[in-house]
Amino acid sequence: METLFSLRDDDEENGVDEAKMLLIGDNGETFSPLRDGASELQHYNISSLQSTVVIRQLTSQGLSFQLWPAASTLVSLLDNHRRDPTTSPLASTLSSTSPTMNILELGSGTGVVGIAAAITLSANVTVTDLPHVLENLRFNADANAETVARFGGEVHVAPLRWGEDGDVEVVMGRGVDLVVASDVVYHDHLYEPLLKTLRFMVTRMRLDGGKRLVFVMAHLRRWKKESVFFKKARKVFDVDVIYSDEPKEGARSGVMVYRFVAKQLNQNGRIVSC
Repeated sequence: METLFSLRDDDEENGVDEAKMLLIGDNGETFSPLRDGASELQHYNISSLQSTVVIRQLTSQGLSFQLWPAASTLVSLLDNHRRDPTTSPLASTLSSTSPTMNILELGSGTGVVGIAAAITLSANVTVTDLPHVLENLRFNADANAETVARFGGEVHVAPLRWGEDGDVEVVMGRGVDLVVASDVVYHDHLYEPLLKTLRFMVTRMRLDGGKRLVFVMAHLRRWKKESVFFKKARKVFDVDVIYSDEPKEGARSGVMVYRFVAKQLNQNGRIVSC
């Protein structure tokens, strides 16, 4: 396998094969390419429960069908939280939710994070992505259905096109306690649709009882331009880093896990920071 070294901290990185750069693995290596039309099963061990999540990736189908590094980090955090919630970076986030959480995952791709959340948190999880991704997403949900049920969770699959309020209305119908995502900030033309979806969720939750949206996002920084997304997000959310991996060889930074909490409104209906 190939390793990427000496990536510069500017937008000239676009000269690198973007798909290869996006898929840097935990050890700094890219995932093995598959033959055209081939599939590959990956196993994630949930050691806290002595269980395994089985995920099919279809590398030749595009980025949404592949396993990404930030997803692995978030799965590990969920596993460690199940083992010892008192020392978990997710402790403060998960302690404020209802006993049986309703979790919504954005840009689920293969669904590994949402499936792991259903298992480790015994949660009701809705995994979402674009319509053409749903067949593989359902395959993975079905492949792990017995394990999910054994630990008291549920996984539902639904389409969600960012920026489409109607799609958001449908998936929020069962209620949302927590929104999660991993490796969703990479193409700048998707920043505004993603932010529009998050803003709509914030407004919807305020109208439905005044709840504040909490969004946990695992992210591996690749492009300088990503700062635009975070700058705009901070107009609506208080944003904190709750966990950071050490950089792997060949990468300038490790995966970071952010906690976005919708800003409070004052008596005049204006946003105020916490």
